[in-house]
Amino acid sequence: MADRPQRKPAKHVVIAGELREKIYSRDLAPGAPVPSEPEIAKRWGVSADTARKVLAELANEGLTEARQGVGTVVRDFRPVRRSAVKRLSEGVWGNGVSMWDVDEPDRARTVEDLSVTEIEPSPLVAAVLELDEGATVWRRSRRYCIAGEPVMRSVSHIPADLASGTPIAELDTGGGGTYKCLADIGHKPVDFREEVRVRMPRPSEVEDLGLGPGTPVVLLVRYAMDDEGRVVEVNEMTLNSAKYILDYAFKP
Repeated sequence: MADRPQRKPAKHVVIAGELREKIYSRDLAPGAPVPSEPEIAKRWGVSADTARKVLAELANEGLTEARQGVGTVVRDFRPVRRSAVKRLSEGVWGNGVSMWDVDEPDRARTVEDLSVTEIEPSPLVAAVLELDEGATVWRRSRRYCIAGEPVMRSVSHIPADLASGTPIAELDTGGGGTYKCLADIGHKPVDFREEVRVRMPRPSEVEDLGLGPGTPVVLLVRYAMDDEGRVVEVNEMTLNSAKYILDYAFKP
């Protein structure tokens, strides 16, 4: 069978790629103006619709933003590098350090919209935690922000027979967070598994994370197990894909 001829990428993809490289190389520094629709159309000889698609693609990746009275400029926001292996190390939470501090030690970090409630879990969470009918969990929900911008919503579920009467059931878990609390009651997490997938956001997620048009979310579910193999926490995280780099390091 003859090879099919390769399709040329759409013009707006090519142009966006050129501008993206200028942003990555700092030829277009944070705060620098990005060519406007008329400028793109004239410089590359394309239609206004194509020029509009170029700017939309850069905005959807979180590389640019529109400023009133200025136009489109390069965003001054570097991605959050999330080192899964490092942040889950007992040397972090076991010493009272927040995993959140491992991700971004040099930038202003805040936690918003924190709620802690005892609820009946969904059938899926109940099955993973191997809970008996009628058993409850403590649900800890919070939104993480960097430099005032939301980047992630995290929702943890911990069996009530473990969490009730401990700081896990309070707003402030203390240094080291949930994992340090679990270790203190004899259920130290020793194994972890994370599942990752990507999809387009729900309307509530667009509002919660301030997502730009067309920006997907990364869904990351982590299971923490104690030394007897019991799942002691299910953590469902929703990340703004334009603001994260997921870093996994392995030793074969």
